[in-house]
Amino acid sequence: MNKKNVCFTAQLLLIGMIAFAQQENSKPIPKQKITFSDISSGISIHKLDEVIVSDSKFEIPKEKASKVIVKITAEDLEKKAGQSLATVLNSVVGLEINGNQSGAGKNLGVYIRGGRNRQTLILIDGIPVTDASGINLEFDLRLIPIEQVESIEIMKGASSTLYGTGAATGVITITLKKASRKLIEANAYFNMGTQMTANKVRYTPQDFNQGFSANGHHKSVRYFASINSTETKGISEAKGLNFEDDRFSRVNSLVKFGVQANSNLNLDFSGNYDKIKNNFDGTFDNFSNPDTPENVSNIEQFRFGFSPKYKYSKGEFVLNSSINTIRRNYSTFDSWSNSVGKSDYSSRTISIDAYNKYTFSKKFFAVLGTQFQFLDMEAQSQYEAISSKLAQFNTKDAYFTAVYNFDSGLNINTGARYNTHSVYKNHFVFNVNSSYSFQNSPLKLLASYSTAYITPSLYQLYSPYGNLDLTPEENSTIEAGFEINAFKKRINFNTVAFYREEKNSIGFYTNPDTFASNYINIQGRNNVKGVESMVSFLVFKALKLDANYAYTFAKAPLNSLIPKHKINFSADYQASKRTYFSMNYLYVHNRNSSFFDGGTYKLITSILDSYQVVNATAKYDLIPNKMSVFGTVSNLFNKDFEENIGYSTRGRNFKLGIAFHF
Repeated sequence: MNKKNVCFTAQLLLIGMIAFAQQENSKPIPKQKITFSDISSGISIHKLDEVIVSDSKFEIPKEKASKVIVKITAEDLEKKAGQSLATVLNSVVGLEINGNQSGAGKNLGVYIRGGRNRQTLILIDGIPVTDASGINLEFDLRLIPIEQVESIEIMKGASSTLYGTGAATGVITITLKKASRKLIEANAYFNMGTQMTANKVRYTPQDFNQGFSANGHHKSVRYFASINSTETKGISEAKGLNFEDDRFSRVNSLVKFGVQANSNLNLDFSGNYDKIKNNFDGTFDNFSNPDTPENVSNIEQFRFGFSPKYKYSKGEFVLNSSINTIRRNYSTFDSWSNSVGKSDYSSRTISIDAYNKYTFSKKFFAVLGTQFQFLDMEAQSQYEAISSKLAQFNTKDAYFTAVYNFDSGLNINTGARYNTHSVYKNHFVFNVNSSYSFQNSPLKLLASYSTAYITPSLYQLYSPYGNLDLTPEENSTIEAGFEINAFKKRINFNTVAFYREEKNSIGFYTNPDTFASNYINIQGRNNVKGVESMVSFLVFKALKLDANYAYTFAKAPLNSLIPKHKINFSADYQASKRTYFSMNYLYVHNRNSSFFDGGTYKLITSILDSYQVVNATAKYDLIPNKMSVFGTVSNLFNKDFEENIGYSTRGRNFKLGIAFHF
């Protein structure tokens, strides 16, 4: 990092420190108690005005947001008992979680508006998470059990101004559970279910999930501790072959500890340990190798976070920091050599995001910050050896965003970020988001233009196929739409049209003469366009209907596994204070899919047929606020379909569960 960048970053931090230091002796603004409810996410009955954070890092009313943000609240998640995190996310308009209908061990593809995993940024408690040893710097959502999640926000569109690299098509912000206001509180749960394909009926339980958490608050100290375990078998990853059932096991532990040092300063510590072990069938080359117990993968993640916050009369200074290590190892039987191949990958990610939120007035507020990230990795296999002494880089970013809410109903959100990378040249991104709420009218108009970038991964830079001349992928998104809240917010309807363009995409190239291969920046531009609509209707206090539709048009190579049309519909009925029913319908249109055939050494492309799935849930409080039971049936009509070529999908399955609250 050169001297100019050091000074620039230091100045930003100094400005933030001075801003709150001048207010050190001021009394903090009392925090307003807010109950979240999101008419667009599909479950909650309205209580108080909803507050969102994603598009500005401030808690602002949804009516003043410049984008359509989908919020999945704690109440929503409670009513989705028995569903995985992937299944919950898959119901969000414009978001496709490929693999959520397959066996538990199937890796997940996160596609927002036609983008890929690498173009979606995952935040956990405000901190970006990634596997630095992965080819595309993506994060494995299978590591997170939904039982440890408090709420989720999904913001679509290029968002690198606030969140940096990877936020090209959207940001998924996951907030984990935290301490209650009681002295001590505990929760325990257990559920079990079947694991069957449409053609293999077996009603014995094959899926077990259980967990326990304890939390509390005493004076200035608060704590939260949780452990979760999952054991699943019953489905072979490969479809239509006489392979044995593949096992999937997961253990998750989470600890949070907080101290209110004084009326202004708050300190939060967190620690996670997550482990996944699963069997898989054959190789990735269309399952060309035989099934064997030797095919095993293991993933371990350690994450530690420290987040102090200092509040003062005009704002807040926040430091979100974390260190995250992930280790992956694979044992794969190779039929050509009749031996077991071993591969081991490990990575470390250090992230520090320091920013100052300042409120100039009720209409005008701003964020000024700087972010540092350090990544390194190691790899060892029969094909490659990568040392962490070589495979490392860091980024140092300075950014700001400002929001102004005019009396006329116009809301402007604008900002910029300057990215400095230790390998490639510097990069600049910006955004201009706006909305206009008509006075005495339920109509709000939205329009925005934003840009983003994606850092080349360590593997793409330093592997045997690496290329140090790679530059970041660039993305830009323009969107416009409207939102209507009518009849005292009983009806919410919104529609957004978008156009996304990407250039300098990173691809893999093989020289036809020398057969030498390496990663390159692909010349030219690719684009995706589409329309997303959501409607929510609170028919009466006990019955709520939700539907969303996404049209996504992308040409090759961006159209793989992206449905052109997708529909979600849900009906939620609170029959009594203790009894709840829900039904969900999913339609996914035809998708293009491809795989590498290990026999012919060719890329085979085909079209996967559309499919429909209906799920239902019933929940009953045996003892209000103390004990509840639930039952679910997924794929009610036992449809046989393909999410991915050659992979199994779940047929009709049942799950029963019980939860205790102490």
